[in-house]
Amino acid sequence: MRTQSLFDRQTTLVLSLLTAAAILVPAMNVLAPPGSALHLSDHLVPLLGKYVCFALLALSVDLIWGFCGILSLGHGAFFALGGYAMGMYLMRQIGSRGVYGDPILPDFMVFLNWKELPWFWHGFDWFPFAALMVLLVPGALALFFGWFAFRSRVTGVYFSIITQAMTFALMLAFFRNDMGLGGNNGLTDFKEILGFPVQAGSTRIVLFVLSVLALAGGYLLCRWVVGSTFGKVLVAVRDAESRTRFLGYRVEHYKLAVFTLSAMLAGVAGGLYVPQVGIINPSEFAPANSIEVVIWVAVGGRGTLAGPIVGALLVNAGKTWFTGALPEFWLFALGSLFVFVTLFMPRGILGAAGSLWERSSRRLLAGRSPEPVTHAAE
Repeated sequence: MRTQSLFDRQTTLVLSLLTAAAILVPAMNVLAPPGSALHLSDHLVPLLGKYVCFALLALSVDLIWGFCGILSLGHGAFFALGGYAMGMYLMRQIGSRGVYGDPILPDFMVFLNWKELPWFWHGFDWFPFAALMVLLVPGALALFFGWFAFRSRVTGVYFSIITQAMTFALMLAFFRNDMGLGGNNGLTDFKEILGFPVQAGSTRIVLFVLSVLALAGGYLLCRWVVGSTFGKVLVAVRDAESRTRFLGYRVEHYKLAVFTLSAMLAGVAGGLYVPQVGIINPSEFAPANSIEVVIWVAVGGRGTLAGPIVGALLVNAGKTWFTGALPEFWLFALGSLFVFVTLFMPRGILGAAGSLWERSSRRLLAGRSPEPVTHAAE
């Protein structure tokens, strides 16, 4: 099977826009004077960084749903696990600067009268270890969960339901104080990352740029995967799983590999999200969050890679405005948007824009086509 070119027109456009964002946002924050219309406040930089992290999360869902037909309603769990791994590192960096002044135990452990640090907290005072856990913890859960699900040939709505059950079970577990992860308050009051103050404007700019780079890298990785022979098999599994299995492909292995990769991308998004928002708590496991990610993908355009990025950015920008101006109507607006897209734009914003462009191009070419040449009769 023939593979697609990695740097096609869409990829070039996406990378160009992300590069522009990585340059313009810091420039507008640092160089533009505060009174200027071009100035970007310190509050907006981490907000945009949060949007970029959500875009990476939506991209991870599109990789499995758009190209392999795996609809996961529990990807918020992988996002939250990556966030908790980073949050544990940030908590270890507080040291004696906490409320209780304990150099080893986080404040919530001192408050709960814990006497020593739990075994699973060891190593998180070292950033490379924490960064590795951001990848490995969500990946290990996806590998374990997917191995049982895919070898049992759980598909369709049944798989979606059990992923919802998984993230709900994790939410209930993380709410418990005896988990050693902060209970319902979660992890917060972060001081620094790699020796730099988390709340400093320069640190927020660096985190935003790193988030954009992670999104660009994730997009390139997904583009390479779906354009490869491996990606062609994924599409075959999506369109005709039984026929693909009949041809001799180990379908469960392909599903497990792409599901694990997707979970690791979601973990990276969570790891970058936490230092920018300053908190991680069990509410990130809420099933509604995972459903909302699916809506981002559907709105932007399932199976396009670039569409989910657009969907995540637009929906979350709308959420910020709605929750500030009309908070009681946000859920109604989100549900109406999903119904509208499902009925009138089933291919999402990017798919509808592509169809419109194709029709316009065909009409333009038809208008420019030369009239047939007639030959005089002899």
